[in-house]
Amino acid sequence: MKITAIRPIFAQGEQRVFVFVKVETDQPGLVGWGEASLEGKPRAVAGCLLDMEPMILGMDPRDVEHCWQILYRSAFWRMGIIGLSTISGIDQALWDIKGKELGRPVYELLGGKVRDKVRMYTHFGGATPDAMAEDALSKVAKGWTAVKTVPVPITNIVDGLAVQKRAEAGLRAVREAVGDDVDILLDMHGRVTPQMAIQYARRFEPYAPFFMEEPAQAENPAAMAAVARATTIPIATGERLLTRWGFREILETGAASLLQPDTCHAGGISEIRRIGAFAEIYYAGMAPHNPYGPVSTAACVQVDFAMPNFVIQEMVDPDTSPISMLEFVVEPLPVVDGHILPPTKPGIGVEVNEAACLRRQPDFSIGTTRTFVSWYGAKHADGGVADS
Repeated sequence: MKITAIRPIFAQGEQRVFVFVKVETDQPGLVGWGEASLEGKPRAVAGCLLDMEPMILGMDPRDVEHCWQILYRSAFWRMGIIGLSTISGIDQALWDIKGKELGRPVYELLGGKVRDKVRMYTHFGGATPDAMAEDALSKVAKGWTAVKTVPVPITNIVDGLAVQKRAEAGLRAVREAVGDDVDILLDMHGRVTPQMAIQYARRFEPYAPFFMEEPAQAENPAAMAAVARATTIPIATGERLLTRWGFREILETGAASLLQPDTCHAGGISEIRRIGAFAEIYYAGMAPHNPYGPVSTAACVQVDFAMPNFVIQEMVDPDTSPISMLEFVVEPLPVVDGHILPPTKPGIGVEVNEAACLRRQPDFSIGTTRTFVSWYGAKHADGGVADS
């Protein structure tokens, strides 16, 4: 069997452009699907796919690891976010082909499932404590047992008491509304400094958050480790880190006890599995990052079933968007009572609906495409640039 083509396929979602990766083979009808969606840079990923295609064209797609090594190591320079996102999408598609050719779900090729279901969580929000509580309750009513929000605003290097009290009021309202049986996850989004993260954490601790994500930028693990030592809330991080090497210092410094590599960015199914094995040495759990489309979700779930230290999986609630991401795949994986059951179809378990993607092509005219442009240019009250 040989790889005959690698193609990017765009689809316009409500908040981002999805980049699906199609790997074609010389066996009629046998193709593999992956996802390499990257906020604000979909055309950069597509261009990188065209550059990487000749590197493995004509190779056996079932040699997944060999292809990964060629793509990662043969370029001389180590990859950044665009290159790793591209490799991630290709890697997912190669696993999809291997599973289809063998007639097995990917998790069976990774050693078999180690659990009966994968716990999922989704997001909620609201501009006021009451609105936050109402939105959280709406998710619980649909069966979600864990929900995540960004509890803090754009924050200065040091901020005052009023900002902290408002953030605490929101979390308090949500905890009182959903009770103790629903887990509340907090995403600080890397928008606060370590000193402010510690102050926020002390206010949040009485409400028992499941974890606190990105309490500081992961680029300085020692600074994040200071936050971890100052709070009882488990720290999670990793959505902006790439490959196992990106997580090494996080684990060695004790900066986080939950790792969140992204299957679309960190190196695909192959690398997420390796990061998970690395994390086991430090008794760290895995909670893969996934605010993307249904192909990414399917790829994540395959790894989740095979990782002993998996904890919980992120997923966008498909009911929150006027443009449902689920239309881009045939028979998306269903969520039942906040969990996904073991997929039985071979490969990653979903097929991209190319006709639906064609109906939802992005307009790349400046100012019209929805690729999280609204995130860029976040500012403090004094006009200074802020982390968003």
